[in-house]
Amino acid sequence: MRMSRYFLPVLKETPREAQIVSHRLMLQAGLIKQASAGIYSWLPMGYKVLRRIEQIVHEEQARAGHLAMLMPTMQSADLWRESGRYDAYGDEMLRVKDRGGRDMLFTPTAEELVTDVFRANVNSYKDLPLTLYQIQWKFRDEVRPRFGVMRGREFLMKDGYNFDLTKEDALHAYNRHLVTYLRTYERMGLQAIPMRADSGPIGGDDTHEFLVLAETGESEVFYDSQITDLTFGDREIDFDDRAACQAVMDEFTSRYARTDETHDAALFAEVPEERRRTARGIEVGQIFYFGTKYSEALGATVQTRDGDSVPVHMGSHGIGVSRLLGAIIEASHDDKGIIWPEGVTPFHVGILNMRVGDAGCDSVCDDLYAQFQTAGLDPLYDDRDERAGAKFGTMDMIGLPWRITVGPRGVKNGVVELTCRRTGEAEEMSVSDAVARIKAIYGGI
Repeated sequence: MRMSRYFLPVLKETPREAQIVSHRLMLQAGLIKQASAGIYSWLPMGYKVLRRIEQIVHEEQARAGHLAMLMPTMQSADLWRESGRYDAYGDEMLRVKDRGGRDMLFTPTAEELVTDVFRANVNSYKDLPLTLYQIQWKFRDEVRPRFGVMRGREFLMKDGYNFDLTKEDALHAYNRHLVTYLRTYERMGLQAIPMRADSGPIGGDDTHEFLVLAETGESEVFYDSQITDLTFGDREIDFDDRAACQAVMDEFTSRYARTDETHDAALFAEVPEERRRTARGIEVGQIFYFGTKYSEALGATVQTRDGDSVPVHMGSHGIGVSRLLGAIIEASHDDKGIIWPEGVTPFHVGILNMRVGDAGCDSVCDDLYAQFQTAGLDPLYDDRDERAGAKFGTMDMIGLPWRITVGPRGVKNGVVELTCRRTGEAEEMSVSDAVARIKAIYGGI
């Protein structure tokens, strides 16, 4: 992409409506534009990050053997009346009537809908276990939408649903999801801590939220500082190995970590005082086991080996895909702008031409651009005829993790300057070395 042809409406002024850093930077960097309260248009660069996040989610779900599907955004109220949640869900549900007078709703979640798909097509224990998921837009009519995509009304969400024969099988699915989520968030450059949480309108006895620590977090959290030393890393897990998945669950949930809704002061007091921490957290995902709550209400049963008909055990598992952009920015920025982790950056490297029209600079930049594209990487080439300060400011604002600066002096000496956005460290090297360095950085991501 060449910036002279790209749509990137960077704002020079601080948006008055922005209350937190991520909202301000997403507006200033031209990632989103508000359409109405809590509803946003995703502009090209913001959309690229959204798709990067979505791809990571898909890859980690596929690794665990979960199957992608897509359900509609509009649902019939009849299913929700069948489950008993239509009236109980509350005012966050947007209820409408179609032209035939039928009650409809814009989906806030899809337990009923996916259970209806299951009950119409699965009737034997031989077809279990089964986990289906989607990445789809949801709508919840927040009383006070705020903080940009962090507390919007329309949002993109990964919601998955497991169907199992027994509680033990379903709890293994629960553990399996915890493992996939740890991998997912770490690939995005985040440490998301699983914390015992409240199930809310979803229901169920077992649930963990994944929270990213940030000063602007909406939840107060209490935790043992030892949990922040844990990383999943590159370890390989056999998702069919129950003991291995349970071991990861035990490792990441045995230390105290709870949201304010489930905080137990007496249990927290048992943590050594020097390790007790209180902070704010941003929720970026949640996993639930709710047993037969929906399968009994909706008649989702299978026949066992003995010929008995039993309701399946279920759980649901969500990741806030659009919310993650805000969480990543809250966790990774400075006073100049965003600092994207390599795993989700919209462009892998920025190429900054210091003297557009200079034959040497143009030639080197064109060569870099072509080499990165050939290598399967996305470069963003600032080929605008702008002053240097404006170019550096834009690059810092949009937060690409690596920048290559090409100027007349460097071209004369056969070097370009490679700069790390996170540290600010810059190093002069040949074009071939710069390309090799960027390829090596992204080779393992």
